[in-house]
Amino acid sequence: MKRWFRNNRGFLVFVLVFGLFRTAVADWNPIPSGSMRPTVLEGDLVLVNRLAYDLKLPLSNVILHRTGEPLRGDIVTFASPKDGTRLIKRLVAVPGDVVEMRNEELIINGRTAHYQPLQQLTETVAANVALPALRLQESGALPPHRVQWLAGVNARSSFGPITIPPGQYMMLGDNRDDSADSRYFGLVPRNLLIGRAVGVIASADITGNWMPRWERFASDFH
Repeated sequence: MKRWFRNNRGFLVFVLVFGLFRTAVADWNPIPSGSMRPTVLEGDLVLVNRLAYDLKLPLSNVILHRTGEPLRGDIVTFASPKDGTRLIKRLVAVPGDVVEMRNEELIINGRTAHYQPLQQLTETVAANVALPALRLQESGALPPHRVQWLAGVNARSSFGPITIPPGQYMMLGDNRDDSADSRYFGLVPRNLLIGRAVGVIASADITGNWMPRWERFASDFH
């Protein structure tokens, strides 16, 4: 065994350093669900900057040093406060914000978001289940980005107002009627934030034929 370790120590050091890099500096997340449609798609491989907000002790949620502040509109990966599952959502409210939603319309600190319709289409949400969908540009309360509303879904399209306490953040999926987010599992404490998603590395159509989506390779979120 000692001889094996001696013969392979270079490889073992590489694996250790690579593992620490992924847990402390940068990581990549495969996207399994459509909760962030149309911004992030199932089958996207997303690059995550783990140093965007905090330097953490590797393999833990212990914050060693704050490196930046989470901002409204950031696309964030985090551990679910409900069960620890790694999720990706849009950060919509920071500590001190007063946030509410009325019939799908987001209101932050008294400012109602603006919605510009972009596209009507049909979205497949489950096997043999397709629903009418409307894609819109959401702006004003948050930096401009696209969201999606689905018809005929019993989602929490109204809530609040809620005042965000210190050290907590509200997350919503861009696919507003098909996303398990802060409306269901509550606010997310800062120590559960993993990092800010910065773009798509690669993408494949996992809902169809697994063909590469070449147009999404090395792309930012738009």
